[in-house]
Amino acid sequence: MQQVKRLFVTGNQNFSQILLGLVLLITVIVLSLASPFFLTWDNWRNILDQSALQVIIAIGMTFVICTGGIDLSVGSISALSGVCMAVAMHAGVSVELAILLGITAGALVGMSNGWLISQLNLNPFIVTLGTMSVVRGAALIITTGIPIYGFPKAFTWWGNGHIGPLNPPMLIAVFIALLGALVLNKTKLGYYTLALGGNEEALRRSGVAHKVYKLMVYTICGITAALGGLVVTARLNTAEPLAGWMFELDAIAAVVLGGTDMKGGRGSITGTIMACLLLGMLRNGLTILNIPSYYQQLAIGIIILVAIIVSELRLRNAPGHQKNS
Repeated sequence: MQQVKRLFVTGNQNFSQILLGLVLLITVIVLSLASPFFLTWDNWRNILDQSALQVIIAIGMTFVICTGGIDLSVGSISALSGVCMAVAMHAGVSVELAILLGITAGALVGMSNGWLISQLNLNPFIVTLGTMSVVRGAALIITTGIPIYGFPKAFTWWGNGHIGPLNPPMLIAVFIALLGALVLNKTKLGYYTLALGGNEEALRRSGVAHKVYKLMVYTICGITAALGGLVVTARLNTAEPLAGWMFELDAIAAVVLGGTDMKGGRGSITGTIMACLLLGMLRNGLTILNIPSYYQQLAIGIIILVAIIVSELRLRNAPGHQKNS
């Protein structure tokens, strides 16, 4: 019992992953007993397909929250990026260039967030809340509120294509996850991302261009949100200006549940991926069990609250925090 308490108190980075692993195992067992369909490959392919989108967006959000920030605009960025791709293709632009334009639009919005937050020292919550409204409004203005549909097969392949038993969204998610883990754990950008959340003032005094790295982090988040827009638009064969609704809530839930500290300084790409899979399984299980979909939002909200409470209690009980308080 003392060992369990010590693990909880010291804030061991593996604690969240171990707990998530146990919850994942329990969830699989319970849902497999509740429905024989749950463990079939068709169902698991559906879970992985739906989770892939969340993984892509949540990886970028992990970097942002590691700095102690937050980005509420990712859903709107996904919508705007998809609209930009659609408008470009309908104007005769090639699929490859249209995708590049959409990702660039997402990167520019993310860069704008980063500039306002780092250069003007504005609150990330307020900045991205405003950006969320501005970007969503821009998507509605461009489309006049009417969805754009009908794209070449070379574009819809990114949402519905097949590469063996997998599909492009899954492969994009794997690539982004591996790249995110490499960057966060093995590169200077990753070290400084964690340092921004741990002690930004110390980073500044050491001569590091902390504002540049913070701008880069929000740009990364904009790019992953734009890739999410690519997947959604290609999957539905429609650029919907209201697409991406509540993407930010799902991403934040996955990041926090995965063990990333909301105050910054500590994060885990592995934890984020596991949390995305757990949320995907829960949604799938609720559907299989014919439980109304609106209970999903209730469940996600409860999960966020529980994860934040656990994270905060661990932080408060950590020896270093007790000394500083």
